[in-house]
Amino acid sequence: MRHPLALTGWSAVSPLGLGARTFSEGMRDGLTGVRSYDEPGPAGMTRVATVPGFDIREVLGSKNTRSMDRATALAVATVGMLLEGGIEGDGRNVGLVLGTTTGSVQSMMDFTRDSLTEDKPFLVNPAKFPNTVMNCAAGQCAIWHGLRGPNTTIAGGHATGLAALNYAARLHHSGHAETVLCGAVEEFSPQRAWLECHARSEDGTAPVLGEGCAVFLMESPQTARQAGRAVLAELLAVDLRVYDADLSGGLTQSVRAGLAAARVAADEVWAVAGDEASAAAIDEVFAAGSPRRIGVEEAIGDTGAASATMRLAAVLAAAGHDQDARGRAALVTSVDRDGLLGCTVLRLSGSPVARP
Repeated sequence: MRHPLALTGWSAVSPLGLGARTFSEGMRDGLTGVRSYDEPGPAGMTRVATVPGFDIREVLGSKNTRSMDRATALAVATVGMLLEGGIEGDGRNVGLVLGTTTGSVQSMMDFTRDSLTEDKPFLVNPAKFPNTVMNCAAGQCAIWHGLRGPNTTIAGGHATGLAALNYAARLHHSGHAETVLCGAVEEFSPQRAWLECHARSEDGTAPVLGEGCAVFLMESPQTARQAGRAVLAELLAVDLRVYDADLSGGLTQSVRAGLAAARVAADEVWAVAGDEASAAAIDEVFAAGSPRRIGVEEAIGDTGAASATMRLAAVLAAAGHDQDARGRAALVTSVDRDGLLGCTVLRLSGSPVARP
């Protein structure tokens, strides 16, 4: 990475509620968005973590939302909260990089079913077709909020957030966008639950599934200073790689490579955010020290494509409440079952400033 890219704002919609402040306070107070799942679902699914009270029309209004899917609504709402009153200028220099797994699984499966069960295969609702396309959420965010710069959708399973950060940094460094909004979104639906239960375990059960969206405002430190925005953190490095059988070994190599690229020693790391699959690698890399461990799955469940960005949001939230974080580094890791893993390294300012 040629020069650090500043993170100067963020917002999140999560099972803890709407907005960065709600997310930060919920994580600080040890709250949870996990609840019982009483609706018919895959065998063994008894708990979920959905965004409480998230009604699309109540949050976004009735205009242009009749056919909007949940993943798109989560992303549009999060970007709107991040931008607050709107964007600066005409939006030509504002890009968007949004991560997903496949887009809205429910929309794709519902549309496919309709094409087979309606009177004739072509008698489907055309207004719902855009929801079946993977980049629907990113496109709608641009339309709703006037983002006229590059618009990109990244898919990478649980490591999507890291891939999106890496792409956003390249987009900025190559001069294609002065400001980049970067994040990832995942919706909960019975269809996603069914797929997860059958794909992730031999006994047909799945972890507590969550949903949500986290989006970050990224720009150069100079642009931030000119706009009067505080720098929350600087993105120092992103390392992505594939693995075969040795997950722990692959992640260990990735973490060490990420720290080396960022020129950060292990004892400079204030906190690490990862999942259970990352634990062994983290223990090996930080054997001589004990950085703070930040977990989010207990509070918001498995948020799929949004998991890495939710961990990054949790790191920024925790840094805003801890003076020890100022000037130190943080590490976020992620592992996807299909072979992609990696990490990102940030330098924290400890500033509590974030979008509501």
